[in-house]
Amino acid sequence: MSMLAVHFDKPGGPENLYLKEVEKPSPGEGEVLLKVVASALNRADLLQRQGQYDPPPGASSILGLEASGYVVELGPGCQGQWKIGDPAMALLPGGGQAQYVTVPEGLLMPIPAGLTLPQAAAIPEVWLTAFQLLHLLGNVQAGDTVLIHAGSSGVGTAAIQLTRMAGATPLVTAGSQHKLQMAEKLGAAAGFNYKEEDFSEATLKFTKGAGVNIILDCIGGSYWEKNVTCLALDGRWVLYGLMGGANVSGPLFSKLFFKRGSLITSRLRCRDKKYKQMLVKAFTEQILPHFSTEGPQRLLPVLDRVFPVTEIQEAHAHMETNKNVGKIVLELPQ
Repeated sequence: MSMLAVHFDKPGGPENLYLKEVEKPSPGEGEVLLKVVASALNRADLLQRQGQYDPPPGASSILGLEASGYVVELGPGCQGQWKIGDPAMALLPGGGQAQYVTVPEGLLMPIPAGLTLPQAAAIPEVWLTAFQLLHLLGNVQAGDTVLIHAGSSGVGTAAIQLTRMAGATPLVTAGSQHKLQMAEKLGAAAGFNYKEEDFSEATLKFTKGAGVNIILDCIGGSYWEKNVTCLALDGRWVLYGLMGGANVSGPLFSKLFFKRGSLITSRLRCRDKKYKQMLVKAFTEQILPHFSTEGPQRLLPVLDRVFPVTEIQEAHAHMETNKNVGKIVLELPQ
């Protein structure tokens, strides 16, 4: 049996992407087969397409780190928590941008009541990332102040809401007025346009000189000095991307040392199955119910645009312009 999947023959620009007929996968031990209704785009997909980010060993080389759809087949040894026909969403190391994908049963999550499948496709990768960064690595506490870079990105829009839910104060950086307004609608206490002002000065002013307890940083190199400047004593700087480069020149260690600061790094995609299952279980129990509860604390995935997967080139080009607020979702042909 074959299926359609997003494919590229050689690394390069979005114009290299097309839909190709490939072999439909079969679920192995403890896996289910998900018929994909929607998947979402992540920065990792762009990097992989450019030849800068190989999938982890053993993972599908097809793009797509998250998907939503229906369980259509159970592999041998499944524990029985999923039935044929169940709607579900999944965290994936790859393979989501295809009509079918196999998933270890422990990496599937139920779809919260009231959410569509395209909305659900926008949850797993970024919400699990934000949850991990804030709670498992950043150890967020009520009363903390959290600075979130790329505040209108998928991870950013999730982190703002999770920070609020933890009783902490989210601050964001973004590159346009529109993005900052969106972040403030989601609950950011303040937003700073990094193109127009020094975010570290603005952050210190907001915190009356105390600085922030946690920084969620996907930028890296170009931001190190400003990050350390506005980090509070004993602050945690959680690095999960290098969009601003990997090189540092200057007295990083002495400045961080002076603040007693922690630099914590994180990559979710290459974590082992056991860790991911633990993360999915914690998120399912602690966070997922809040997507379907009406009220001021209700969590919402933020969707920028939904593209049919036939427009995969346009979807990648759209993300490359950096204009999106929230997630870019792809719908698969049914």
